[in-house]
Amino acid sequence: MKLYGFFRSGTSHRLRIALNLKGLAVEQVPVDLRTEAHTQPAFKALNPQGLVPALQQDDGSVLIQSPAIIEWLEETHPEPPLLPRDAPSRARVRALAAIVGCDVHPINNRRILEALRHTFGADEAAINAWCATWITAGFDAIEALLAADPARGDFCFGHAPTLADVYLVPQVESARRFKVDLTPYPLIRAVDAACGELDAFQRAAPAAQPDAG
Repeated sequence: MKLYGFFRSGTSHRLRIALNLKGLAVEQVPVDLRTEAHTQPAFKALNPQGLVPALQQDDGSVLIQSPAIIEWLEETHPEPPLLPRDAPSRARVRALAAIVGCDVHPINNRRILEALRHTFGADEAAINAWCATWITAGFDAIEALLAADPARGDFCFGHAPTLADVYLVPQVESARRFKVDLTPYPLIRAVDAACGELDAFQRAAPAAQPDAG
């Protein structure tokens, strides 16, 4: 399989983590968002939406949208599972992931920030303030949900990484990049540290990617 992505993309980052946790090796094909490579015909022939990541399978078919790809991974490579066995716990994990995937990341991703810069004249201080507004709103909720879990382990749910950790860790990386103060979030920081001890997360980190720089 070939993974088309960008080292600093949060969606690419979360998919790399999921692939690593599933023990799947892929060939990485960098798509440099800084040079608008994602808007070029060659990439848009793979993904008409012009977004990363895209996962090309060995038969040439292409999967897009990180939530859909991660669901496909969970269905086709069920071990180790990224979701708990019982329905209420699965709903909890999915909700934690959705706070990041639906409510934080989409309004802080590159194309939104580029519009703020070029259409609305936002400088970098304004960009950081914009991102901090939505990251802190999401992290406030996640921290409260983690604190309220009586069975909390080292990770967002229990004692092994789940879909929630796959989504949270790239958002913590983004928070640091946009200079968000993480002091109010000791539980989130503890989860991030626990994940950072695992090879699957270490190999997925932006700095570890071939196109980092």
